[in-house]
Amino acid sequence: MVKKENNNVFIISLIVVFAIVLWGLILPENFESTATALFNYLVGNFGWFYLVSMFSFVGFSIWIAFSKYGKIKLGPDDSKPEYSFISWFAMLFSAGMGIGLVFWGIAEPLNHFIAPLGMEGGTAAAASFAMKKSFFHWGLHPWANYCVLALALAYMQFRKGKPGLISSIFIPLIGEERAAGPIGKFIDILAVFATVAGVATSLGLGTLQINSGLNYMFGIPESSTAQIIIVAVVTVLFIISATTGLDKGIKFLSNVNVSLAGVLLVLTLLVGPTLLIINSFTEGIGMYLGEFIRDSFHIEAFGNGEWFGWWTIFYWAWWIAWAPFVGTFISRISKGRTIKEFVAGVLLAPTIASFIWFAVFGSAGINLGTDIAAEAIKSTPTAFFVVMSNYPLGGFISIVAVILLCTFFVTSADSATFVLGMMTKNGDLNPDNKRKVTWGIIQSLLALTLMLAGGAGGLGMLQTASIAAAFPFAFVMIFGMVSLVMALRKDYSKLSSKDEA
Repeated sequence: MVKKENNNVFIISLIVVFAIVLWGLILPENFESTATALFNYLVGNFGWFYLVSMFSFVGFSIWIAFSKYGKIKLGPDDSKPEYSFISWFAMLFSAGMGIGLVFWGIAEPLNHFIAPLGMEGGTAAAASFAMKKSFFHWGLHPWANYCVLALALAYMQFRKGKPGLISSIFIPLIGEERAAGPIGKFIDILAVFATVAGVATSLGLGTLQINSGLNYMFGIPESSTAQIIIVAVVTVLFIISATTGLDKGIKFLSNVNVSLAGVLLVLTLLVGPTLLIINSFTEGIGMYLGEFIRDSFHIEAFGNGEWFGWWTIFYWAWWIAWAPFVGTFISRISKGRTIKEFVAGVLLAPTIASFIWFAVFGSAGINLGTDIAAEAIKSTPTAFFVVMSNYPLGGFISIVAVILLCTFFVTSADSATFVLGMMTKNGDLNPDNKRKVTWGIIQSLLALTLMLAGGAGGLGMLQTASIAAAFPFAFVMIFGMVSLVMALRKDYSKLSSKDEA
């Protein structure tokens, strides 16, 4: 009976993914106009909802860490963490941000520097604005978004022994039977689509950036042939990593990621404007904390909110679209940690790492002035390489960056492959290799097909569709917070009774 149910979720998910891809390939204009219209409607009419929801995730995460529930473990009371803090951080960071940091680490601050909101571009004020907004978009909000879903899921998985499925977080709220019924299956299938679409988009954009970097540094042409080779090589690598399991492939490559990222940061800090970077980091944190509440709710109600639609609201919607994948993966690797330890690790450590990253690379870009900044942002995939070519050891740093892109590429894909295996096998914590390989190939073919059909535009269509389709996950996470508190109250009362006895 269970097997049949598993196959149904797997088959329906495949049908949904292929149907949407075929729609995009056969009727690209219709697909794009429909997805764009839906996305614009959501951003235009529910921008306030995205802002309020994301802030609620931050508030909830901080509250629950310091609440009376903070000492409750994600697992039996005597359970211990499966991974060291370094390996745990490396895996969650690689899955949660990964390739996006290399892609946007220089490009986003330079975009804000050249075209800031409500001020003249290229000025000192524009530079400060650029760093503050980059910190804001990659700070506590996205990680709180992951934290809420991952915490509820890890609690239900390891404390209550329920399947590792998004639908499991609703069990305290609606009961196990309903959560396993049509509503739960719909949520799980939607989670599969959001994961496949989101990761395929990132894989495609990562391929374009690797190809652009190789072209910029070595003259390798930006062509379909080169992109097919890149995707083929990376696909083989991430399938090998995924099939060797968490403890070997994914853990090893995640540790490599953090090491390479550290090398990249230190080299750029040394050859770049070191004092400016330190000052920018210091000022950026001050501005971030000082205007945190205002920025969390700022939407230009009486002005032109288009900037927020393209940046803040777009990011919030994109992070929510990634929550099913990243939340499921983070929950899978977090058994044995207390709620307080979990929140501190998921919320604070990656946020600080992101701040350091943007301070180093954003400052390095802004330091070169408006002419180079304007040149760099003409093409987001090559922005990093354009800036680095103006610094000593820039060629070497760019080579390290391409290697890091490849390893981030692999870890994002193998983490997603692992999660998709879990999602389509009733939350099995160790899905079989056949299922992981199937999803790995599907992700790569999806990214490659859309890339060859429409380049970044084709991937953009999928990204827009996935963000629009993931809108319901904001409600999933809101109800997930309610459901988690309901379960924790019961758990805490039992623990209190044991202590009194």
